[in-house]
Amino acid sequence: MQAQTTGYQVVPVNDGGTVTGTVKWSGAIPRGLTVAVNKDPEVCDPEGRKSVSLERLIVGPEGGVANTVVFLKNISSGKVMVLPEPRRSVNQKHCRYEPHILLVPQDAALSMKSSDHVLHTIHMDGAASFNLPFPFVDQTVTRNMNTPGLVNLRCNGGHVWMNAEMMVVPHPYYSVTDESGKFELDAVPPGHYQIVAWHEGWRVLGRENTLDVFTQKSVQRTLFSEP
Repeated sequence: MQAQTTGYQVVPVNDGGTVTGTVKWSGAIPRGLTVAVNKDPEVCDPEGRKSVSLERLIVGPEGGVANTVVFLKNISSGKVMVLPEPRRSVNQKHCRYEPHILLVPQDAALSMKSSDHVLHTIHMDGAASFNLPFPFVDQTVTRNMNTPGLVNLRCNGGHVWMNAEMMVVPHPYYSVTDESGKFELDAVPPGHYQIVAWHEGWRVLGRENTLDVFTQKSVQRTLFSEP
C-alpha cells in the first residue's frame, strides 16, 4: 500500500462530520493461521499451548473483522495530525507485537521496546528499513518514519511467528477497527471523499528460509498473500 503523498494542511474544521461503520466477514473463516512455538517457550508460551496465532485475521463472534485500517483517500486538509498514542508505539511481549497494527504520522517517531527476557530483533522493510536488536528489557528505542506507506515488522531472532504491520500516514483520517469490526473517523470537513478499507493478507502461500541472527541457523517463516 502506498499512502497519499500530497501535502496536507491543518485548517479549522467547522461543521465537521463523523464517519462510522463496521467491517464484517462473510463466508468460511480460514484455518491454519497458527504456528508451533519452537523457541524460548518459557517466555513465548507461558500457558503451554505449544502454538501461537499469527494474528493475521481476527473475526469476532458477530462477524466483525478487527485490525482493518479504514481511511479517507482524497483529503488534503482538515484537523490536526492526532493519532491514538497506543498505535504509535510497539512492545514485544510474550514474543508478540503489541499492537499488531501501527499508525504513525509521517515524519514522526515510532517508539519500540521489549518486555521479554529473550533477544529480539525488529526487522522492517517497505517504507522504512531498519534492523534493531533489543538486548535490554524495557529500554525504549525510537526511529523517525519519514516516508509514507506500509512497513512490515518481523523478528530476525528466530521467533518466526512475530509479525505486525505499520502504516506511516500523511493525514489523521485513519482508523483501525476494534474487536467487533467498528471504526470511526471524526471531525471530517464537509466534502466528498473515497473511503478505503485495507487489511493485511491472511492466505498462507508457503514458507521461506530466513536466518536466526542469534543462532545463525536457518528457520522457516510463513509467507502470506498480498493485502
